[in-house]
Amino acid sequence: MEVDVDKYDSKDLWREVIPHRYSVKLGPIDSFEDFLVIWEREQGLKRVQIRNNLYQDSDHFISFEEPVFTIYPGANYEYHTDQYRFYYTSLTTPKSVFDYDINSRTRRLIKQDEVLGGFDSNNYQSERLFAPNDKISVPISLVYKKGLKKNGSNPTLLYGYGAYGITIDPSFNSERLLLLDRGFVFGIAHIRGGSYLGRQWYNDGKLLKKKNSFEDFIAAAKHLINEKYTSPDHLAIMGASAGGLLMGAVANMAPDLFRAIIADVPFVDVVNTILDPSLPLTLIEYDEWGNPNEKVFFDYILSYSPYDNVQEKEYPAMLVTAGLNDPRVSYWEPAKWVSKLRYLKKDNRLLLLKTNMTQGHGGASGRYDNLKQVAFKFAFIMYQLGVPF
Repeated sequence: MEVDVDKYDSKDLWREVIPHRYSVKLGPIDSFEDFLVIWEREQGLKRVQIRNNLYQDSDHFISFEEPVFTIYPGANYEYHTDQYRFYYTSLTTPKSVFDYDINSRTRRLIKQDEVLGGFDSNNYQSERLFAPNDKISVPISLVYKKGLKKNGSNPTLLYGYGAYGITIDPSFNSERLLLLDRGFVFGIAHIRGGSYLGRQWYNDGKLLKKKNSFEDFIAAAKHLINEKYTSPDHLAIMGASAGGLLMGAVANMAPDLFRAIIADVPFVDVVNTILDPSLPLTLIEYDEWGNPNEKVFFDYILSYSPYDNVQEKEYPAMLVTAGLNDPRVSYWEPAKWVSKLRYLKKDNRLLLLKTNMTQGHGGASGRYDNLKQVAFKFAFIMYQLGVPF
């Protein structure tokens, strides 16, 4: 809205500048002498709207060619300018800095992160899929090396999180090339509990609707299988923290869909943790999961808590990690979960618990220690899926 400074208390004088649109989540707005830059998210994708006049419809949007990507504002300190700086990255494009000319509607590449080893982004393909799940569709961002054959035999790693309204935008990761160059498909399931499709997408994956997150992820996995990108014997999944809870839940709900699971510092003993007010995050977690001191929430959380729902059946191979100094997910959560799995599960598949005795919640802090950690996880996935090192 806009109003004269000395007349702001008269609502009938307020003028609408940016109308509400149900399908659009409004982001930051940058104001310059002659134009506005309005950041939006529609259908999961970020958009940059340029307005040269406050009282006209949008002049134009900055166009992008790839089906999935991530953009965010750069440093724009000059008010009297016709240039706008932003960052761009995608599943195939390293982080890049662009200057956009408002008048000519052209952008100029200023800098791009260097990727060693003869990397060529033209060798890789990204795409966007939608997995049907009841009355909604779950977006999936995919990347793979060009020449992929959809015959159901491609090794695939599907990642998910789906909590706290956090959006996992598709971005470049040079470590991932190790998998893509060996024929892997990598996917991100943008499930409910995150905000990829707006605030309601988040609300529909929390509290008494938390199971929507798990069902969305299962729907995404089934869609990749049905579309012949992969098969249960070639599908690995991965998630961390609340995404580790996701891993534990779908392992209980649909173990036959997956060959291998990596659960990093997984929040799996949900009931016991949220019932303990002495833990630093317990009380503030009630807004996300519910207060288990109320029966309706206790019963619902108990119905999906991974630790409490381990059953006597076969499970996928699993790598579970923990950090001794983790203040968010105490190391005993994954330890208890693994112990119960070993006692009850009816298969001989590999089940590893790797506890780092120095790390916290975010993994190894040193650069090389982190690379070793990534290599260990990738080696586990490749070994389980039968992919040569």
